[in-house]
Amino acid sequence: MTWLRALFIGLGGMLLALQAAAHELDPGYLDIRQVEREIYQVFWRKPDVKGVPMSIDARLPDNCAPNIGPNPVSDGTAWHAHWTAVCAQGLAGQSLTIEGLEVQNTDVLVRFQLLDQAPVTARLTSEQTVLLVPETQTTLQVGWTYAVLGFEHILEGWDHLLFVFALVLLIRSKRRLVWAITAFTVAHSITLALAALGHVSIPGPPVEAIIALSVVFLAIEILKRDEAHLRLSEQAPWIVAFAFGLLHGLGFAGALQDIGLPDADIALALLAFNVGVELGQLAFLAVVLLVGFVLMAALKRLNAMSQALLGNANLVAGYAIGTIATFWLAERLYGF
Repeated sequence: MTWLRALFIGLGGMLLALQAAAHELDPGYLDIRQVEREIYQVFWRKPDVKGVPMSIDARLPDNCAPNIGPNPVSDGTAWHAHWTAVCAQGLAGQSLTIEGLEVQNTDVLVRFQLLDQAPVTARLTSEQTVLLVPETQTTLQVGWTYAVLGFEHILEGWDHLLFVFALVLLIRSKRRLVWAITAFTVAHSITLALAALGHVSIPGPPVEAIIALSVVFLAIEILKRDEAHLRLSEQAPWIVAFAFGLLHGLGFAGALQDIGLPDADIALALLAFNVGVELGQLAFLAVVLLVGFVLMAALKRLNAMSQALLGNANLVAGYAIGTIATFWLAERLYGF
């Protein structure tokens, strides 16, 4: 695992530069429900960006009045607006637009439900800001939408990825590393399902703070490691990974609860979101391993001074990871 320690030298600067980005760009959410033939209830949620609402707006078709909502109100984590729209001749076949989304680095989940029909779910991005409202949606479309959301969520969750990265640096045994990653996956899958289905409810801020604390813990373990005396986190890393994985799953569930699950396809959407999370995690690990392999091959040609620097990679890694995670922890505790 020497090459994995070397990897941190190449990625450390990038992680420091992106440390403030953990969960910064949550997706927007537009929910439209038909309550009478031409009357619709609209709920619009847009992300918070440094204390102000993101510069995006949901615009209904011109046959709706009003076709844009009131000024949103903050709940501390996002900005919400509710209104009732009267749409002559309905919305099926009409176009919904998210104005300003084309210049943002996020996406918007749209959920639309006609009277006595299953809801239709779609995802809008900076490349596709307009939705032609369909009357029905296939099971495959629901699964794909939520799988993509799960994949993007884990790749935007730098605290989750840094936890996995710290596990890779800490655990030298390949067999133990596999068991640890498996335990982490099983644990966060359990709490993701329980929380998303409403069986477990814990406020988001404490969960996010403890997730940051879990990364601090692994950073300390990296700094205190001793080749002669393996610590518990190295001897049985699956215990640590499983325990903290339960908390990370609650973090995933928080994002999923903000988006919502389609009533007619709850199990499918939940499964697809979790599969997306796992695929994102595997993609991250693949990049880590590939970059580490390339760096290790390059290090064979380095001079003695560079080799000495590599010998201190664990120290550099532990302090860098700990610094990033401590900042997150302080920021989230202050947010209480």
